[in-house]
Amino acid sequence: MHEMAITQGIIEICETHAGGRRVLSIDVEIGELSSVVPDAVAFCFEACSQDTLLQGARINFIRTPGMGHCLDCGEDTPLTVLFGACQRCGGYQVKIVSGEEMRVREIEVDE
Repeated sequence: MHEMAITQGIIEICETHAGGRRVLSIDVEIGELSSVVPDAVAFCFEACSQDTLLQGARINFIRTPGMGHCLDCGEDTPLTVLFGACQRCGGYQVKIVSGEEMRVREIEVDE
């Protein structure tokens, strides 16, 4: 389960930037094409955050839709799967523009 390692990374990032203050909530951006499952991260977060500055913090997920640029017709196209076809021309020469990202977007800390 790679979500466990991802969650531990999220916690490390937050602890580094929290300045020793307790973390109240975090916003995590996850692309729809990233293969990261938000429910699995939430489950792991509950366990991994015990006895850390993030214990009891709320984790919010922001989903980023997949978007590609078709090299055949030159149009931008929504993507719901990796290696998806262009919705305009049906071509498969699509370069992914967004949807693979995974990042901590915001941290709310206790004053």
